[in-house]
Amino acid sequence: MTKVIRIGTRDSELALWQAHTVKNKLEDLGYQTEIISVKSDGDLVLDKPLYEMGITGIFTKTLDVAMITGKVDIAVHSMKDVPTSLPVGIVKKAVLKRANVHDILVYEDSLDFLQTEAIIATGSLRRKAQWLHKFPEHKVENLRGNVNTRLQKLHENDWNGAIFAAAGLERIDKKPQNHIILDWMIPAPAQGAMVVVVNEKDAFSCAAVSKLNDLHTDVCTHIEREFLKTLEGGCTAPIGAFAQIKEGEILFEGALFSLDGRKKVYISEKTNENNFEEFGKKCAEKVLNSGGKEIMQELSNKAL
Repeated sequence: MTKVIRIGTRDSELALWQAHTVKNKLEDLGYQTEIISVKSDGDLVLDKPLYEMGITGIFTKTLDVAMITGKVDIAVHSMKDVPTSLPVGIVKKAVLKRANVHDILVYEDSLDFLQTEAIIATGSLRRKAQWLHKFPEHKVENLRGNVNTRLQKLHENDWNGAIFAAAGLERIDKKPQNHIILDWMIPAPAQGAMVVVVNEKDAFSCAAVSKLNDLHTDVCTHIEREFLKTLEGGCTAPIGAFAQIKEGEILFEGALFSLDGRKKVYISEKTNENNFEEFGKKCAEKVLNSGGKEIMQELSNKAL
């Protein structure tokens, strides 16, 4: 049996770049594909932070519906945008080789503001909390929209800088010269990774997409997302997690912050790469038992 694999994607420049990357990889393997783009609620509503919109998976929900109703066969996402629990009937079939995991600060003129008061823009609670933890005298403004929109807003406002994922800017060749790598900032779980999800009833597409999977990236993002899921963070808690495999060992660091960045529970652990299945969960449980439960309770109370 052969068929054209319909690839669902959001219609932003970055999302289309990701979809075309998967399209090219599948076609290199001999498959026929076409791209079908849709707009998500996350793209349409730009005046509210994600955590105020009340749902997780805001960038994936529209594509989930399109896949379940048979309009597309597979969907390509930035993995950090994907909820830790997929809808019934949709399965993860490939995690592509990871790109740059770091956050970067894009700034307008100079970095003198790092020593004084400043205004930094980001729509991410994780980035906001970590920035305020390091620079408590600064103010953080909300910044939403696709990559191009956010870069434009930085130019139009009196902000000193804005925080972006390096991978997103690099993929569409939009990383400005005026930037610094925030190597002290723990990335979002699965940052820099692309995931392809498939309708589980579609055996043809499942078999095709599974050939794109990068095992090391799959293992590391599994650990990070398990850490996130155990902490019950979803998209509404300031949680960072990063796992990497070196010489047969998995090295992991993670952290949970209060919204204002004043409280932080950090963990750094390592294990054999064959022991990855429960590793993220165990690391999260250590965080919860080291003050994390109190932070999560505070976050829950503020959400009510």
